[in-house]
Amino acid sequence: MRIVVCRLDEFPPGERRIVRAGRRSIGVFRVGDRFYAINNHCPHMGGPLCLGRTKPWVTSRGPGDFVLDTEEALLACPWHGWEYDLATGQSFLGPGEPPVRTYEVSIEPENPAAAPKGGRIPGPYVADTFPVHVEDAYVVVETTPRPAAVPGARAAGGAG
Repeated sequence: MRIVVCRLDEFPPGERRIVRAGRRSIGVFRVGDRFYAINNHCPHMGGPLCLGRTKPWVTSRGPGDFVLDTEEALLACPWHGWEYDLATGQSFLGPGEPPVRTYEVSIEPENPAAAPKGGRIPGPYVADTFPVHVEDAYVVVETTPRPAAVPGARAAGGAG
């Protein structure tokens, strides 16, 4: 199943969106120019994980020496603060805890040639249409069906 979240220009860096896929709730995060998607269910206690704070990685080579990463790639559950890696779903606070499910995110170019005109998507179905005309002061619908329409052909007549 594929889910279109939004247009790229409507999703600035540092933002998150929570989308639904059937019964699943998925958080989509934009960190700089990277995108992450992670299940919105904390495996620890079932909290709404994607409502939590994002944090950067901190690395250290020894006492008093630490480096803060420039991108916030950790997600802390708002209920108990357990942290998960946005890329892998791995937890670092619960030994043996299962990781949170993560999902692939892709950016797909808009294809104006394939976009339907006027927002309409042609389908395989054809509705029955009936000619309408005005007689004196009455609008009349002709109930004898027209012959099947040929895709791309315009109906004869029209509004008068």
